[in-house]
Amino acid sequence: MKILDGRATSEKIRKELSEAVQERKKNGKKIPHLAAVLVGNDGGSMTYVGAKVKACDQIGFESTLIRYDESVPEEILLAKIHALNEDKSIDGFIVQLPLPQHIDEMKITQAIDPKKDVDGFHPVNLGNMILNLPGFLPATPAGIVELLKRNNIETEGKNCVIIGRSNIVGTPLSLLLARNSNPGNCTVTLAHSKTKNLKELCLSADILVAALGKPEFVTADMVKEGAVVIDVGTTRVEDATRARGWRLKGDVKFDEVAEKCSYITPVPGGVGPMTIASLMINTLKAMELKGK
Repeated sequence: MKILDGRATSEKIRKELSEAVQERKKNGKKIPHLAAVLVGNDGGSMTYVGAKVKACDQIGFESTLIRYDESVPEEILLAKIHALNEDKSIDGFIVQLPLPQHIDEMKITQAIDPKKDVDGFHPVNLGNMILNLPGFLPATPAGIVELLKRNNIETEGKNCVIIGRSNIVGTPLSLLLARNSNPGNCTVTLAHSKTKNLKELCLSADILVAALGKPEFVTADMVKEGAVVIDVGTTRVEDATRARGWRLKGDVKFDEVAEKCSYITPVPGGVGPMTIASLMINTLKAMELKGK
């Protein structure tokens, strides 16, 4: 069993991006500027946004964090998105999800200029992905594909089972892995809560992706010997032994599944860092597409 180390792989990407920024500085060109909008005080969201801001600092990007109270009216948030769309100094921006229940997430997503949608969630970018046209790929699926590519994981002709059909991870990842590309050319099964015989399906998978948000859902008896296992889950669970009172658990029961795998991603340190790396790649791309 080998660990698919997202931290190490993302560090290589950050170094490449940092070198690109230094080259731009040397040539007097604009430095990429990423803005992040955070609503409320959700612990997970605060952690993710903080990691994104830190990544910008390490690479040399400019960053702006915009915070709102959880009670912010939807129209105020929409007005800020419009302002960010028009702000020429901002190359790309994200609105951290999830949002409070009184805010329509789809309305917010659709309000973002597709040319600044570095999370890759806008319908225009998702449509471009389906048609293999230029655009921004969703950060987590793109990060997973990049992790497979940089670690020379063979995907062509492999059976891939993805558990979870969200628009953020499962569905776009199924399309990327089925593409006629490398990585790609998988035969993909997209499983979900209504799937029958899930265990049998998982046992057929050469590549198994768990993206359903249920801690330790995937157990050893669901995994084929030698499979590649990608754990997208990051759920906070209480842990009195930790100073902060919690720890992160993935969707895979790591200790027992790892013994059967050829490769497996840890939680934390697997998919999460790759998601942030993909966001940084998209931000540089957003600026370059403007010709600056």
